[in-house]
Amino acid sequence: MRQQLMEKLEAKQDRIIEIRRYLHAHPELSFQEENTARYIADFYEGKDCDVKTNIGGHGVVVTIDSGKPGRTLAIRADFDALPITEETGLPFASKNPGVMHACGHDGHTAYMLILAETLIEMKEQLTGKIVVLHQPAEETPPGGAIAMIRDGCLDGVDHVLGIHVMSTMPTGEVAYREGAIQTGRAAFKVKIAGRGGHGSSPHMANDAIVAASEFVLAVQTIISRRLNPFDVGSITIGSFDGKGSFNVIKDAVELEGDVRAMTEETRVLIEKEFRRILDGLAKMFGITYDLDYKNDYPVLMNDENLTAFVASSLQNANIPEITTIVRCEPQPPSEDFAYYAKERPSSFFYVGAMPANGVYYPHHHPKFDINEASLLIAAKAMGTLVADYGDYKEE
Repeated sequence: MRQQLMEKLEAKQDRIIEIRRYLHAHPELSFQEENTARYIADFYEGKDCDVKTNIGGHGVVVTIDSGKPGRTLAIRADFDALPITEETGLPFASKNPGVMHACGHDGHTAYMLILAETLIEMKEQLTGKIVVLHQPAEETPPGGAIAMIRDGCLDGVDHVLGIHVMSTMPTGEVAYREGAIQTGRAAFKVKIAGRGGHGSSPHMANDAIVAASEFVLAVQTIISRRLNPFDVGSITIGSFDGKGSFNVIKDAVELEGDVRAMTEETRVLIEKEFRRILDGLAKMFGITYDLDYKNDYPVLMNDENLTAFVASSLQNANIPEITTIVRCEPQPPSEDFAYYAKERPSSFFYVGAMPANGVYYPHHHPKFDINEASLLIAAKAMGTLVADYGDYKEE
């Protein structure tokens, strides 16, 4: 089956690229992907599968039932874009001003559609069921995964697999890692309020900028002085809104930021210390504060046994386009695939997509692009795992 699947995917490579370019030119933001969801659902029209739409919002769930006994494997691809103005100059660049596929989700959807079509054509050679999760809103909390789970997308599912293409990894490389592979995340907004006044009379005011500046520095000591040096965490102040007039003492300052951690224990510790510093700041400067602190995407935990299956299956497949299979380091960004991994044994791995000329831009950059050869690699890699899944044995 595997060889036939590979040949079919090779024959459809041009269609994968065609779909990717169409989606790239027509991006939609998280929670606004109505046209993309309709495009996905229409793709399956007339095909021998079950299609459910509006799952967790704009999600589309496709079930390929072999009609034979066996387990159920879910394979996931996301399809939302980002609020970025594209600067690639590509002939198929975004036609939607200020919106761009700057993370590769167009490629995820393109390879997954053609892989799913091919699996439908070969369903008599499968066992059990394959559930295709076309997920919206990965980029924006609370994310699309958790809503799809609440709508039952994992009902009856035994395992979940996902791929992310990576512009920073060489095309031909596939990377995996068991255990914690991507950070958990929190976002915060805090308003620090003092008392405004005239710049000439600071003794009659209570300067919120001074207090907020102390906070920006103090909060970094959580990472340097409260975390075990072998733990991983970061705190970023992404916005400091203290704009005013040169001779006016601000009465309030608003800050926004981002927290990342590689374990749930670290994430809990950071929040505890974060609040402790604000309480101390209130006493030290006589200010008040209003805090909105939200933990969203959990740490992404790859199941050890399933990830070993991913690595061994791909190593044994001898896919010619895959030149290297490596155990990689954990990745700093967060991913709402983590919600699936909390519910079912799962594995999330990476397919290199560095442009052929070696000039690449990171994800979420206005000049981000991928090597489209990576999409056939992604389809073949996921297709191999689907083909081998019937032989997968849990310890």
